[in-house]
Amino acid sequence: MPLRIVQSKQNARLKELRQAFAHPGRNKNLRAGIEGPNLLAEAIRAGLAIDCVFAAQETEDLLIGLGLPAETEILLLPRSLLAASLETETPQPLAALIDTPQWTWEHILAGRTPPLILVLAGLQDPGNLGTILRSAEAFGASGVICLAGTVSPWNPKAVRASAGSIFRVPVIFAGADESLRRLHDRGVTVWTTAARSANEAARVDLAGPVALIIGNEGNGVPPEIGAMADGELTIPCPGPVESLNAAVAAGILLYEASRQRAVHLEQRASRSAQ
Repeated sequence: MPLRIVQSKQNARLKELRQAFAHPGRNKNLRAGIEGPNLLAEAIRAGLAIDCVFAAQETEDLLIGLGLPAETEILLLPRSLLAASLETETPQPLAALIDTPQWTWEHILAGRTPPLILVLAGLQDPGNLGTILRSAEAFGASGVICLAGTVSPWNPKAVRASAGSIFRVPVIFAGADESLRRLHDRGVTVWTTAARSANEAARVDLAGPVALIIGNEGNGVPPEIGAMADGELTIPCPGPVESLNAAVAAGILLYEASRQRAVHLEQRASRSAQ
């Protein structure tokens, strides 16, 4: 593996790393920055191209066993220099520049099972977005659509909260009009979420092709976007809370959809066996 020692913060690669963390882009041609051995291992496991690895001096042992491609460039630098390029309170001794996955509509819509899609309408907290991505992978979602105003999933906090799911769950950016049109054209039923006065999620058919709109943490789903949905659903809460955290609500809805789909498959298998 090509290995160089870096001593200056003016190093071009180090500047690129700082840029990736400070301004996580949506342009598919931009690379993303990740931090820590666990995320690096997850990126390698997901088959992503690892463009450059930054390792604090005397921590080279962390690279052993990761399975980095032979052509991956590795920069060794003082721990203080690497820490100054990262944004976490307790910087990790490893960071990397990776090529982001190239997801398309077909990755989300063309699976062998009925699509289960999350539409994020103005979600602004990167921790929530990362947690949603992790739940999406856990419960078998087909992908995530980010509408205007939604934080970048490559925000460092979102990447960390996803625990690697960002590398595997298809995520695309699209406008509301285009998204709803494409979903309806493919026979996907679109449900918007509401705090109250809506259909209970457990009483709604989520076993078929469905998309769930999750709104902004403070204001919910914008009315103009909710109006394009096929209906409203809610999660009944017996406690005296006004609404659920966006990531918590998304996780509960994904679990309910996953539960219904498992029941549907069991019923179909039972009928086939008779």
